[in-house]
Amino acid sequence: MSRISVKENGIITRSDLKRTKVKILYLVIFLICLIIVLFSIAPPIWLFLQSFKDIKEFTLTRTILPKAFDFSKLVDTWNSLKFQKYYINSLYSVTGSIVCAVIINGLLAYSISVIKPKGSKLIYALVMSSLMIPATTSIVPLFANISKLHLTQSFVPLWLTAGANAFYVVLMKEFFDALPKSIIEAARIDGCTNLGIFFRIIMPLSKPILTVIAIFALNAAWSDFLLPYLLLNNTGLETVMVRLFKFKDSAVSQVDQLRAIVFAIIPPVLLFIIFQKRIIEGSSFAGIKG
Repeated sequence: MSRISVKENGIITRSDLKRTKVKILYLVIFLICLIIVLFSIAPPIWLFLQSFKDIKEFTLTRTILPKAFDFSKLVDTWNSLKFQKYYINSLYSVTGSIVCAVIINGLLAYSISVIKPKGSKLIYALVMSSLMIPATTSIVPLFANISKLHLTQSFVPLWLTAGANAFYVVLMKEFFDALPKSIIEAARIDGCTNLGIFFRIIMPLSKPILTVIAIFALNAAWSDFLLPYLLLNNTGLETVMVRLFKFKDSAVSQVDQLRAIVFAIIPPVLLFIIFQKRIIEGSSFAGIKG
């Protein structure tokens, strides 16, 4: 018993691995996962390596590795394309989206989970049912309403759409349901208002799920293309993804386009490397109840 580890995660223990069939199954699963990983990381690795080539080397040679790793080429492309401007625009979009995603969705989840006014169950049912509607089907009426409100050529609609995300509401509502009710009741007895409870009690206790929501909102805002293209095209406020799309109509070389794509994927890759544990844990929050 001392040599058999207690199963904490997963479905296979060390004692299971003593069986030949389990060993073979484990090896097959491991090889399949390894193949999937290799296919997943191959495109960005190829993209990164090709960005060190010049246009002649890129078009005439078939080798994956460049002749030299000259980072000055990346710097020259960054400066010539003025990519800093689009990074700043994307930063504005991302920052506002994170704030709205956490605060607005959090307030709705808080009202459904804690305050529970009349009709809250109906509202939550509508929120859940909206998950069944593909986001692209609502892009036309959404853009029409934004135009009527004269909010085009602005980051505000991008921020507000992040604050109306049913998936975030469901995640936070399920997490709020598991918080100790005694702390909330004690705050009410002390005369704390509903908003005070949300900002002083709920938010500090919900740092894990709020971190997950912030990461999801950051990645979604950075990667979003369609709505930023419709709202910000030819305004000087284009985000990184919109700028990448416009390269198809410009006199930029293929290698410069590859380098621009490298600049675009660096933030999401760094985000995943730093917060991969939180991102993976986020998928389990929706299934937590009580």
